[in-house]
Amino acid sequence: MDWNQIWNDIVNFFKTNAWNIVIFFVTLILGVIIIKILLNIIRRVLNKTRMEKITVGFLCVILKICFYLCLILILLSIIGIEITGVLTAFSALLLAVGLALQNIIANAANGIVIVSNKMFKKGDYVEINGKEGSVVGINFLFTTILTADNKRITIPNSSIVNGPVVDYDSSKTRRVDIKFNVSYESDVEKVKKLILDCIKSNGKVLLTPEPFCRLNALNSSSIEFIAKCWCDSEDYWTVYYDVLELVYNELKRNNISIPYNQLEIRERNDNVILPVNGKGIPKRIEKERKESIDFDLESISLGDIFSKKSKNKKVKKKNKQEAIIKDELKVSEKTKNKAKKQNKEQTKK
Repeated sequence: MDWNQIWNDIVNFFKTNAWNIVIFFVTLILGVIIIKILLNIIRRVLNKTRMEKITVGFLCVILKICFYLCLILILLSIIGIEITGVLTAFSALLLAVGLALQNIIANAANGIVIVSNKMFKKGDYVEINGKEGSVVGINFLFTTILTADNKRITIPNSSIVNGPVVDYDSSKTRRVDIKFNVSYESDVEKVKKLILDCIKSNGKVLLTPEPFCRLNALNSSSIEFIAKCWCDSEDYWTVYYDVLELVYNELKRNNISIPYNQLEIRERNDNVILPVNGKGIPKRIEKERKESIDFDLESISLGDIFSKKSKNKKVKKKNKQEAIIKDELKVSEKTKNKAKKQNKEQTKK
């Protein structure tokens, strides 16, 4: 292998194609900037329409892929590579990738089905395959939900389309069902009236349709009542807990007993010694949290960038001033303590 010949060929290539190389990098930089600006404009225009945000996200992703493919083809033509051969190789590559990634393609197709059929939207509280949470993101492959205890669950789109989906926020109103158990000695009509009065006293409960309460079951140690009322979907849990607590207190206030299971209790005669570790509850030390700054040219304007920078500068100045004040207070406290000690020593003398 003649390394001198190879080096000479490389040098000759750069000499003969120097202008094309300059055009290549200029086109690359300008192309990326133009694509980001175009995507930003398209996203802002689509957000002003009645189109769903999820659909806007899908369209922006598709346009982003198409724009970058066009940019790659333009760059290849600048270098001198024939585009027809590249397109042929690219189509063959797509066929091979499609056969190897059938499941991923199925997830992408099902993602389009989810968006087009509007099965649910971002922010809805749903139940999918036994998992409950609020929808925080839908992309081509997966749907992400956030549970009530702040866990992120990622579910493939194919399993969503092929399984049952419960959307609790699909309607503006939702029915609240609550069951109550009282003793057999209780007056049925009195209990029904008391429960209905408690429900109707809550201003978040809708009076149309009218709240409902009837005797539901005869259990082994109690009789069971079921109460049903309607409220706005956003007030479901508030109404549920408020009515449950109010009915419980009113049952006690009206001397209506609530049965419970009997337990056998044994008294211990030995002295129980509980080991204690530590020195009690420690003093709270606040964690220092740094605010991360992320700029996305596709979704942020120049005004937002400068406003974020100015806010961060103000926060830093405020933190510095607070630190200086704390240091001055510490120094003053030390001087006061020294003066007190000196006064005590002089009085003792």
